[in-house]
Amino acid sequence: MRKLLIVSMMIPLSLALLLPISLLAVELDALEIVRKADQHLRGESSYAEITMRLERPDWSREISMKSWSKGNDLALILISAPARDQGTTFLKRRNEVWNYVPSVEKVIKIPPSMMMQSWMGSDFTNDDLVRESSVVEDYRHAILGDTTIDGRECWKLELVPKVDAAVVWGRLHVWIEKKNYLQLRVDYYDEDDELVNRMVMDDIRMMGGRLIPARMEMAPIDKPGNKTIMTYKALEFNKPIADNFFSEQNMKRVR
Repeated sequence: MRKLLIVSMMIPLSLALLLPISLLAVELDALEIVRKADQHLRGESSYAEITMRLERPDWSREISMKSWSKGNDLALILISAPARDQGTTFLKRRNEVWNYVPSVEKVIKIPPSMMMQSWMGSDFTNDDLVRESSVVEDYRHAILGDTTIDGRECWKLELVPKVDAAVVWGRLHVWIEKKNYLQLRVDYYDEDDELVNRMVMDDIRMMGGRLIPARMEMAPIDKPGNKTIMTYKALEFNKPIADNFFSEQNMKRVR
């Protein structure tokens, strides 16, 4: 009887020990999926030429830009057209972001409180473009299930901010294709758990030696007819870029 009692006590104990391990394995799997998708589009470094088209019910306009990045901490964006915005630059170094405005010849530091604001009048935020927050480091990740987008099998994941993370969104739902780790859709929720924006990525093609979605469309849920479309025109990965390229001095002279 004593032996039976000991065995019966050991069974729930063994289950309790195994449960955190299994949950941890799921968490690590979700984290690895997000890490691979992020790395696939970012690379060790990247250079891109991009057009951004703002569409509104009664007008539209287009912005051209060049973008350089290195790892997760360094990024520089140069506006090359239209003429009125030409030479405007944005710099990210780790957790700090600056904007250079050539018309006033002034470098302005963007505070965290402004990261949720519109970038260049578009439906993207400052945070979206310079990625001040990291989808890998600043969120907890979970797999919600499997689904299909345009015939491509995907994971649907939920990303919830860590308690101490300085992020602008309450949570994200992300769809990542299983075969190539392509991010195909993101739903952005605010702190009140309201769906605010939806980004859809398509036009999948080879660029820079990688299969990527060459087109991204961001649309606010509460503004029908409003959307911003970003299209890659050129893309290179893993070209050497010195760290000092990403400097306040270079913001004023990069072309």
